Amino acid sequence: MNRSILYLFFALLTGLGLGLAYSWFVSPVEYVDAAPAILRADFKDQYRIVIAASYAGTLDLPRARARLTLLGDTDPIAELSAQAQRMLASGEPFEKAQPLARLATDLTQGFASAPFTSTPVPAFNTPQFDTTPTFIEPQQEVTAEEATRTPFPTADFEQTPLAPDIAETNTPRPTFTPTAGPGTPFTLVDQETICDPSLQASLMQFSLIDSRSRPAAGIEIIVTWNQGEDRFFTGFKPEVGNGYADFIMQKDTAYSIRIVTGGSFVPNISAPICTDPNGVTYPGSLLLTFQQ
Repeated sequence: MNRSILYLFFALLTGLGLGLAYSWFVSPVEYVDAAPAILRADFKDQYRIVIAASYAGTLDLPRARARLTLLGDTDPIAELSAQAQRMLASGEPFEKAQPLARLATDLTQGFASAPFTSTPVPAFNTPQFDTTPTFIEPQQEVTAEEATRTPFPTADFEQTPLAPDIAETNTPRPTFTPTAGPGTPFTLVDQETICDPSLQASLMQFSLIDSRSRPAAGIEIIVTWNQGEDRFFTGFKPEVGNGYADFIMQKDTAYSIRIVTGGSFVPNISAPICTDPNGVTYPGSLLLTFQQ
């Protein structure tokens, strides 16, 4: 009886081993036309990069939205913003993460934003002058003997009038309005206290505006305090604004802020104290506006 059970046990193990060998090596499972929703997380990130790159070339927002739906994400816009934030935090250039942030912004606002076009350089017309030299044949000299022997013929020559001098007119060049370069620092222009009991945390909110009064996305902000440091970027909460970023503050903690672009530095920022209608105090929030 014991020997029969032992034979049965070895037969089951042999069958299981042969089945695994056949399914893994002889005829493994091949996925054909698999849905993007079953991809691994890293493959989904690559899929989003391809969708964003395609959208940057076509600006076909409905098609990009349909492609993102295939990934099965609960919030595609939040996934795009989070992936762009992860790419920047890992040291990848902003130009690579910008298509993801732009697609998230356009999905939020519901229409394609206008592509960036550089200002054309004006063309100046330079006057052209004919520099081809004109050859004048020299007159032959006549000796005194030939002049007495043979009368020297006279002829009337028409002198071609000289061309009038061309007065060169200086065409006025267009004037250009100087704009701040990419390295121009951001300066703190406004600091507003926000007392809102509905906020679940005390937020340090940032609003960065460039030299053309437009929201500045992709600007790195460093916040330091005694216990540590945090780095983040603007433009990854498109539902609030392209130049927006925020940070959760702790009570009775002093923070120092540095805007990496330009090196603007603001020390000693702390959460304000607010009072509700019942006289109860609570930590408020701050809205810091920086302009280039």
